Amino acid sequence: MDDDAGATPDGAEAATRRPVPVRRPTMKDIAERAGVSASAVSFALNDRAGVSPATRARVRRVAEQLGWQPNSAARALSGERSGCVGLVLNRPAQTLGVESFFLQLVSGMQEALSARHTALLFQVVPEMAAECELYRRWWAEHRVDGVLMVDPRTDDPRPALLESLGLPAVAVGGLAPRPDASEEPWPISNVWADDAAAMRSIVDHLYGLGHRRIVHIAGLAGLAHTERRILALRSEAERLGLRADQVRSVTTDYSDTEGAEATRRMLDGPLAPTALIYDNDVMAVAGASVATGRGVSVPRELSIVAWDDSPLCRVTHPRLTSLVRDTGGFGRRAAEELLALLDGGPIRHVQAELPRLELRDSTAAPAATAASDRS
Repeated sequence: MDDDAGATPDGAEAATRRPVPVRRPTMKDIAERAGVSASAVSFALNDRAGVSPATRARVRRVAEQLGWQPNSAARALSGERSGCVGLVLNRPAQTLGVESFFLQLVSGMQEALSARHTALLFQVVPEMAAECELYRRWWAEHRVDGVLMVDPRTDDPRPALLESLGLPAVAVGGLAPRPDASEEPWPISNVWADDAAAMRSIVDHLYGLGHRRIVHIAGLAGLAHTERRILALRSEAERLGLRADQVRSVTTDYSDTEGAEATRRMLDGPLAPTALIYDNDVMAVAGASVATGRGVSVPRELSIVAWDDSPLCRVTHPRLTSLVRDTGGFGRRAAEELLALLDGGPIRHVQAELPRLELRDSTAAPAATAASDRS
C-alpha cells in the first residue's frame, strides 16, 4: 500500500469528506411543483375540505413523486396520531438474547402493527421507576399513541399511572387485583392466558406418571404470572394429597445460569425431586444438561417439563416435554387490541387459547427409588 495514499501534497492528512444529507421534501416543495398554495397542499394531504378533487389528486401525485412523508412529530403536536406505539421491557438484559419467547411475541406485535403502518418504539430499562418515568415522558412529548405493557406485577404501579395519563394501553398477561381489594377491573385492555390451568395440566401429568417430588424452577419473583403458577402448583399438590416438602417452587431471573444453579441445589438437597418444571425453555435445557453431567438419567431418574415450547426443546436430547402455545399470535392479538382502542373501541379483557402440553421424551414414570414417596 502507498504510504502517501490519503495525504495532501504538503504531507498534511486529508480530511474525509462527510456525505451531504439529502434534504427531505416539504409541503412548500409540493406547492411549488403542483402550482398551488401551501394551504391547499395541507388541505389535500390531510383530507380536509377546501380543494377540488382534481387539485387533491394533483397534490397527492406530486407528493408521491417527491417521496414526501408526513412529519410524525408535527402531527402529534397538532393533536393527530404519532403513528407509533411503545413497548418497554424491564428485565435483566442478559436474559433477552437467549430467550425465544420475547422474539416471537414482538414478531407477532410487529405483524399486526406493520399492517396498519404503525411503528413500534422499543426500549429496555433497568427498573420499574425508569419504566414509569418513560411513560410520562412519552405522554408529555406525544411520542406514542399507546403502549403495550408486558410482565404485569403483583404490586404494579403501571395500570394506575397509565389510567391517570389517559394513555391507551393493553396489558400482555394477566393483571393482578387492585391493591384496594376492589373487584373492579383495571381500565386498560388485557390479553391473558390461564397460567393456573396450564400449571395444573403439568402437575396432573407428572402425578399420573407416579411423581411425588416435584420442584418448579420459576422465573422472576413479583411477576403476576410467576405468583399464579406458584399458587396453582401448591393448590393442585394439596388437592392431590402431596406434602409441602414434596412440592415447592424456587425463583430465578430466567437465565440459563440461574436455571442451572437452581437445578444443582435441588439435586443436592435432602429430598431430591423426581420431576422439575421450568418457567422457560432456556432454563429447562440448562437443567437437563446439569442432570446429564451428573449422570442423572432423563427421564428415567428425572423428568423435565419446559414452559413455552421452542426449537431448543425439540432439538435437545432427549426432546423436552413442553407447553405449546402460539406466542406470535398472542403478541399479534395484543397489538390488534391496542389498535382497536386507538380506533375508539372499548376496553376489553381477552383470554387467549390455553397452552397445551406436548408430551415428548423428557417425562416418564420415576425410577423405583421414588416408590416410598408415592401415595
